[in-house]
Amino acid sequence: MDESSVRAVGWARSLPMDTEPKAARDWARMHLEALGWTDSLARTVDDVLLTVSELVTNAHIHAHSTARLVMVWDGRCLHITVHDDSVALPRPREPSGDRLGGRGMFLVDALADAWEVRPCPHGKSVTACFSPSATSADSD
Repeated sequence: MDESSVRAVGWARSLPMDTEPKAARDWARMHLEALGWTDSLARTVDDVLLTVSELVTNAHIHAHSTARLVMVWDGRCLHITVHDDSVALPRPREPSGDRLGGRGMFLVDALADAWEVRPCPHGKSVTACFSPSATSADSD
């Protein structure tokens, strides 16, 4: 492949605050099925869907914002990006028995091969990357 150009396929969806995280997971699963991942990479699919759920929930609960979900497969990495309207940046926190929430970014950090947050003029974007070649195909 010519490294000067990148081929990618992507999808985008806006999820208003009254949208349940299940709708985001179902939408993401449909596109992962189209990529053929649900048969060969079931464990990675589970990780992706949990990450989608956590990032969309964070946008709704902590940013009080519509979640703009974008999935891009560039042949090497599946990029899951959620943009929201808050400038407050997320960070992983250790789980605590003293609070109900606060585990979302801890989970994303554990599940994704990499993640980053980027401030934007009108909020932020959180991107998690999943590289199937970095994790061998599911065998069980």
